[in-house]
Amino acid sequence: MNKTAHTLYISAMTAIVVVVTIYLIYTGITYYQQPLEERFYHPQHDWFKPSGAYGHGLGIIGTLMILFGVGIYIARKRYNFMARKIRLKYLLEFHIFLCTLGPILVLFHTAFKFGGIVSVAFWSMVAVVLSGVIGRFIYIQIPRTIEGRELSLNEVKNMQTDLTTELARKFSLEAELVETITGYTDSENSSPQKSRSGLRKMLKSRGLPRQDRTEILQMVSNEISLSRRIARLQTMQKLFKYWHVAHLPFALVMLIIVILHIGVTLAFGYKWIF
Repeated sequence: MNKTAHTLYISAMTAIVVVVTIYLIYTGITYYQQPLEERFYHPQHDWFKPSGAYGHGLGIIGTLMILFGVGIYIARKRYNFMARKIRLKYLLEFHIFLCTLGPILVLFHTAFKFGGIVSVAFWSMVAVVLSGVIGRFIYIQIPRTIEGRELSLNEVKNMQTDLTTELARKFSLEAELVETITGYTDSENSSPQKSRSGLRKMLKSRGLPRQDRTEILQMVSNEISLSRRIARLQTMQKLFKYWHVAHLPFALVMLIIVILHIGVTLAFGYKWIF
């Protein structure tokens, strides 16, 4: 999957979430706006209530989406399930999609009525979703291979070139000019003289050909980018470990309570359309 296809893939899943949410709001807004004590008199109360055909169905579908999204991601990440056919980074997007749309369906299943153990399950679910958003942000900061495997610090460092040697070899520059150019990689925005535009002007003033100036600017930009990634990598790896400490317990609490909720529902004889 190339970059364009990946962008379309994410856009399609985002559009589905938005469209489904709008549809759910539009379909039941007259019911959800009613005070809890007056909903019984709504003409479609038996349809929209949590135990109704529509409300109950949303809960079942939403729960299955969450369980499938979590299950297949864990199976791929920890046990290399279908590792040759499914890239981890694409599966992560699908996991996020299911675990975003699923909770939305569960939210409408509750008909915005929270209480008792359901309240604990709901807020645990909210905590899981919010921590998932934070985890996604941290995840994309960590350099990875095209398959989605996390790069080690040494692997990222090996991506760097010896800029001093490359400049001297490729462009036959004198040592003083090479030292001046490499100085721009320390901090791109430390001063106006160290900015990209400053480097461009300096190279132009030295009479370098346009093509050489463009290549040197690109090399310096790549060096700065890699330096920042290296500096950020260790911090993000630590944050990702701490994130698991928060994300996993909330997910386990939600899962346990959902199982209890389903068990109680079945014990009281609530069934969907079967």
